[in-house]
Amino acid sequence: MLRFAGPGMIVAGSIVGSGELIATTKTGAEAGFVLLWLIILGCVVKVFAQVELGRYTLISGKTTLDALTDVPGPRIAGRGNWLVWYWFLMWICSISQLGGIVGGVGEALAISLPVTQMGRDYNAAADAGITARLRSRVPQAAADEATAPGEAAVPAALAALEAERAMQRYTEKYSVTVDGERRVRFPADVAIWATIVAAGTSILLAVGRYGLIQSFSTVLVGSFTVLVIVNLYFLQEQPEWRVRASEFWSGLAFRLPQSSEGLNPIRTALATFGIIGVGAAELVTYPYWCLERGYARFTGPNDGSEAWTQRARGWMRVMRVDAWGSAIVYTFSTVAFFLLGAAVLHRSELNPGKDDMVRTLAAMFVPVFSDYAAAVFLFGAVAVLYSTFFVANASHARVFTDALRVMGLIEDSPESRQRWVVRLSGFFPVLCLVIYLGYREPAQLVLISGVAQGIMLPMLAAAALYFRYRRTVEALRPGSWWDALLWISAGAMLVTGAWTIYDRLTA
Repeated sequence: MLRFAGPGMIVAGSIVGSGELIATTKTGAEAGFVLLWLIILGCVVKVFAQVELGRYTLISGKTTLDALTDVPGPRIAGRGNWLVWYWFLMWICSISQLGGIVGGVGEALAISLPVTQMGRDYNAAADAGITARLRSRVPQAAADEATAPGEAAVPAALAALEAERAMQRYTEKYSVTVDGERRVRFPADVAIWATIVAAGTSILLAVGRYGLIQSFSTVLVGSFTVLVIVNLYFLQEQPEWRVRASEFWSGLAFRLPQSSEGLNPIRTALATFGIIGVGAAELVTYPYWCLERGYARFTGPNDGSEAWTQRARGWMRVMRVDAWGSAIVYTFSTVAFFLLGAAVLHRSELNPGKDDMVRTLAAMFVPVFSDYAAAVFLFGAVAVLYSTFFVANASHARVFTDALRVMGLIEDSPESRQRWVVRLSGFFPVLCLVIYLGYREPAQLVLISGVAQGIMLPMLAAAALYFRYRRTVEALRPGSWWDALLWISAGAMLVTGAWTIYDRLTA
């Protein structure tokens, strides 16, 4: 079973960069520890629908979009149905999310390996600002354990003064006058690195196959997950930053935070719920990787024999181990990201966004790694963000190709499918780059995708229930406990989708 596991880790590679590193930490930064319960629920509850969609693919050998056309509802013969059409709208938002991801990779590389002198000067000024903010914020919860207030005030004041001077030097050096107005120029290092990353990914995906994608994503996700957990562990030795037991348990109390100072943490959390764990995009993608790994092929067509039943049961066990094994990995990772965001960013009133997203996220590593924090975090950020960019583009190429086939826009043959997968694998990374260069706010691009995926979650929950009660063969019918948990999963996905729509309409 372990030898044939793998689709789940590919999906985890797509999840960790956008949902966990960006959206989850942003939720922690805005809400503090209050929404820990929602983060855990978002990771676990959708796995039941994931396995159910995989079960139908294993039984039928159909791709996800092919299977979704079986669900009752409006349709056009040979052009798909309502679920396929909404998936296309969601895909537009998902590809925009990857624009934010490639921007994040470019930012991480620009911080660690600046290309221009302007980039080096900007890094120095921005880093000074982050350092000053961290030194100026001693958490109130640790006040009783801190030394005399005057002792911390001096270095904090000096850091703030140095940050102000550093930004002033940068402004004076790189200001230009345009139409009589003084404007500050910013370096092009992020765009340069994002272009290099997108071009390299296009080539790598065009020639890569399943084995490369699985191995590459597993190594990247595993390395950064270990790094984050180690950072959280040693953070407990810092009295002013550690996560206290009372704070942790308060996060499990099913409470909601209050909006303040222009922030709406509930809205951020809803967008996060749509993409943490297996989001709607990953629920659609997972059966494709199961097909490519061979689960349905090894099971074979259903001929009604006992031999087929035994094979199907065996491969269902493999798929469940694969899905839940990867869920354990990304749940631990997600909780660690959230706790770091709440413990460091929320207490420091830092909120990742715009061009300083990665630099702000790196602040989570400063209390433990100090002067080495940037280098340590940037290694992990490049790994995990690039893992998402790499895997998600590979997934989009496969699902979008299938969408073209389902909607009758390309020939229905293995040769045509492979040809289009290669073409789109090369094209999509470039498209992501164009989106990022046109809209330079990575965190917002990720959250927009989270909203679109949140709306699709109840649709996929309905499809999973339809497959369970209308398309499952008797020999693979799950037990009553599984059915109960599947209904709970569907209910949570329905609430998320309904709340997301309500929040958008009343915003």
